[in-house]
Amino acid sequence: MGMEKLITSGRRNTEDHDMTAHVNREVWHRFADDCKGMFEMSHMYLPGQHDSLFTTIIWVVQQWRWSLMRDPEDYQPPIWKSYLYQLQQEAPRPKRITCPQEMESRPKYYGREFHGMISREYADELLVGAEGAYLIRESQRQPGTHTLALRFGHQTLNYRLFYDGKHFVGEKRFESVHDLVTDALITLYIETKAAELSRGRTEPRRVTFQRDERISSPLVQRTALKDTPEKQCFYEKIHNFKVHTFRGPHWCEYCANFMWGLIAQGVHCSDCGLNVHKQCSKLVPSDCQPDLRRIKKVYSCDLTTLVKAHNTTRPMVVDMCIREIELRGMNSEGLYRVSGFSEHVEEVRLAFDRDGDKADISASAYADINIIAGALKLYLRDLPIPVITFDLYSKFIQSAKLPNAESRLEAIHESLLQLPPAHYETLRYLMAHLKRVTQLAKDNLMSSENLGIVYGPTLMQPPEQNALITLNDMRQQKLVVQLMIEHEDVLF
Repeated sequence: MGMEKLITSGRRNTEDHDMTAHVNREVWHRFADDCKGMFEMSHMYLPGQHDSLFTTIIWVVQQWRWSLMRDPEDYQPPIWKSYLYQLQQEAPRPKRITCPQEMESRPKYYGREFHGMISREYADELLVGAEGAYLIRESQRQPGTHTLALRFGHQTLNYRLFYDGKHFVGEKRFESVHDLVTDALITLYIETKAAELSRGRTEPRRVTFQRDERISSPLVQRTALKDTPEKQCFYEKIHNFKVHTFRGPHWCEYCANFMWGLIAQGVHCSDCGLNVHKQCSKLVPSDCQPDLRRIKKVYSCDLTTLVKAHNTTRPMVVDMCIREIELRGMNSEGLYRVSGFSEHVEEVRLAFDRDGDKADISASAYADINIIAGALKLYLRDLPIPVITFDLYSKFIQSAKLPNAESRLEAIHESLLQLPPAHYETLRYLMAHLKRVTQLAKDNLMSSENLGIVYGPTLMQPPEQNALITLNDMRQQKLVVQLMIEHEDVLF
């Protein structure tokens, strides 16, 4: 069955079968039309790349995936631009200039393209007239170092060449010199022919998604959080981009241009799957929507990533543990100070990682409330970015050092407003809970000062993991948490 027949068949099937809640009939029909158009385009611009039906489907779905996440009424099919792909096809091919004689000094990881210690001028003579020609020579100025001489644009370019198990002249690392040269020629050619597209733009021109402008400033964000139901959270989150090598043709989901090169053609967000050029990643707004399938665990997961993936206001661990503690543990002597059995705390951690909000932390599973309190502290302590973030740590410490009580509160309040919304909301909820704990201090013996001693190092960690700094700052850490508990109604 051909691609067109498959799509037509898929259309008929949608009239006879119910689609899932996420993909309704109208969206599916549009998808079928887009598939048909992109299938034709893929064969026009990508000859030989889509010999199998499976490969074609994967390619088409990759182009359409991000549009599925938007409202069907707002859906606009992206226009994937072929110009850079065509330029990559036109780029000069590498031509290895081999040395006619065997070089005893040749390193084992180079081939016959190594010419020994020759001058720049002689290398230029060997390469002249052959666009894409290359050779490797040992530097005369720095014996023992090697230079890649490459002919491009009617001139010879010289690059310091390195090897550490792979060949490289910059960030990218290649299995062979031939692949390195191929990638370099593609990049040089595209930068020459399409400098504006290859080097990024000063003004963003996105084609596949639109920025959510419902929430603007941090203050507005926090007001919105208090007035918005918990299941409708609009926290901003930056993308977790990492350099990625794509197999087969890929288009940037930001600018719609082809992602050129042999390896490391762009970056990939490990939280939501967005694929963009490295240059475009600097222009992409902080609108990452993590995919639950990519979140492998609850503990040690970035706080904002977790709440966005689960579409909650706060991390489930915080809500569930505090709910359980307030249900049956508020009068427990030494609450949060007394440690639960470490193996049982670890069991709770594994239960959250495995079952999420279905984890059983009830009294029938864990009678000792200190286990639940320990699991909450462990979650907060294991966050990759603490609740009071690294970049604001020094501001909070300096606030605690101010001699005037009123100035201290004002400085802490100003610092709180700079926290990411998810961190702010988690801290606000926790402080309100801890204030209720102090109201029963006659029974549980946990004053705001005692809780500050326990929670200071849990919520605040210096950017540099330095034991001496942590020790010196313990008094200020304790004081910051103590003041936030005592003045929770004013500071938040």
